Amino acid sequence: MTHTPDIPRPPKELIDALKEIGAATVSGTLGHMGFRNPHMVGPVPQNRGKSIVGPALTLQFMPQRPDLFTEGEYANPETQLHRHVLYHVQEGDVVVVDARGDMSSGVFGDMMSTYFKGRGGAGIVIDGCMRDRPNVEKLDLPLWLRGWTPNYHVQTGIYPNAVNVPIACGGVTVVPGDIIVADDDGVVVLPVAMASKVIEESQKHHDWEEFSRMKLMGGGSLQRYYPLHDDARREYEEWRKANRLGTI
Repeated sequence: MTHTPDIPRPPKELIDALKEIGAATVSGTLGHMGFRNPHMVGPVPQNRGKSIVGPALTLQFMPQRPDLFTEGEYANPETQLHRHVLYHVQEGDVVVVDARGDMSSGVFGDMMSTYFKGRGGAGIVIDGCMRDRPNVEKLDLPLWLRGWTPNYHVQTGIYPNAVNVPIACGGVTVVPGDIIVADDDGVVVLPVAMASKVIEESQKHHDWEEFSRMKLMGGGSLQRYYPLHDDARREYEEWRKANRLGTI
């Protein structure tokens, strides 16, 4: 029997707190911490208005090699590792797939996606494609992909090689259990160890941006309010107090 490892999942309170923070803010905050580009280049949102936060289950594809791989969509299905990553899905999990940017292999289709939704998965991110678009769209799953193809997952030049190992997806390293934050801006990878600090810094950023947005909408000075100038700090603190946000 094929065995694949499960992942460590971050505390629920971290996930819940991050749901209030967008991908752009998480990415920018990580950037200030030295993570220059936590954003995946390639996978783009397929259904606008969706946002997800959840731990990453990972699936790695490799180029086909005849001594390592035997073709077959339905032959020996339990040896096909794209199934096994789905067996690990718990409510709120995100499946992240390094499909090597391949545009001719549909990693998952209608049936696999239906199973994923039935397990309570939050969303799917693929540096590659899916298939069965008309039926998959009916599921209303949050998806970030390069595109769609009618081909099945091993029909052309790649095959699933490993489950829940570190992968590269969209040019970003993803360690199993990393937190995925995705919305209309794209997909960001957040290491669990950085999550609490990102939440803290993002909240500060969110508060002064809210204040600055209000001032700019009222015709306020860009130089004074974005980024928040020291001369506007007292005004900002009074606004925070009036809105019961405390002081920082």
